Amino acid sequence: MDYDNEIELVLSSNPKNEAVARVSVSSFIMELNPSMSELTDVRTAVSEAVTNSIIHGYENKKGRIYIKCAIKDRTVYISVEDRGVGIKDVEKAMLPLYTSKPELERSGMGFTVMQTFMDSLEVISEENKGTKVFMEKSISKEVLNETLI
Repeated sequence: MDYDNEIELVLSSNPKNEAVARVSVSSFIMELNPSMSELTDVRTAVSEAVTNSIIHGYENKKGRIYIKCAIKDRTVYISVEDRGVGIKDVEKAMLPLYTSKPELERSGMGFTVMQTFMDSLEVISEENKGTKVFMEKSISKEVLNETLI
């Protein structure tokens, strides 16, 4: 696809970089003048995807997280990829409340949050090779009068 604009980020799997990813993608999509709700949706989904890569993909070990973000018309396309341990059963991992790390008191809602806040979500994973999360979000043409609190 020929995008209107795109960026690529490569971050170490340091938990501090979750904020870097969230802010970078948020800044990138500002050209679309998203509503606060749309901006929060994208920020939250990116945060969940990156956190999953750090905690589950690399199991808090060193690795790299690859983020691509592109815009075509008024749709944002985001991929978050790790080359970690992968997911044995993607369908099971996407079930609400499922977590492979109950000892860490994880809520098991990461993929559910991503599905809820984005228009589409696709997860491709292979054991011992990593996971790639694809997300899309259409940004409305007009920002309604939203009150910032």
